[in-house]
Amino acid sequence: MFKQGKIVNWNDDKGFGFIEPALGGKQVFVHIRAFPRGASRPVVGASVQYQESLDAQGRLNAGKARFPQTGTPLNATMQACLVSFSFLTAIGIGVAMDMLSQPVLWLYSIMSLLTYGSYAMDKAAAKKSARRTPENSLHLMALLGGWPGALVAQQYYRHKTSKQPFRTIFWITLGLNVAGLVVLVSDSGARVVKQLGVTLIG
Repeated sequence: MFKQGKIVNWNDDKGFGFIEPALGGKQVFVHIRAFPRGASRPVVGASVQYQESLDAQGRLNAGKARFPQTGTPLNATMQACLVSFSFLTAIGIGVAMDMLSQPVLWLYSIMSLLTYGSYAMDKAAAKKSARRTPENSLHLMALLGGWPGALVAQQYYRHKTSKQPFRTIFWITLGLNVAGLVVLVSDSGARVVKQLGVTLIG
């Protein structure tokens, strides 16, 4: 039977925290693995439902945990995939309509793969307390077109989905990248690119 509680402590880098039972009592340890893959990242104050169990040392923990939901919304990983796929599809359509050059599509695709891989390695390093990928490097890759891959990796690996100020900076880099793309496809942007091309060739 699932019990009701609230997250009162959460270490996002380590992926664990504690639940305070709604009916009172001793706090219950919970690991990120107790939540279904693709679920939203736990944050302090979030309501949860959980099943109590005992670990090998006889300590109380949440064997299974979930967030109360109404309806059947897409999980966080599927949402991220949908956003990223839709964006890359739009880029592909722009290339097909000669609104964008083909290298733009290659840039987003390659940078997304590289950024996704960097998040995966950083998550693995965090688990082993090994050398981490600098956050500035992750932000730079997102700014240069890797944000679709970053968006998927954050949700799939449940990595850096609530850490601040990382999240705020990430969304700023995403916004700057998209704004730059909009300027690029505008008439004025196209003229600037053309002038730069002539200057470089000349």
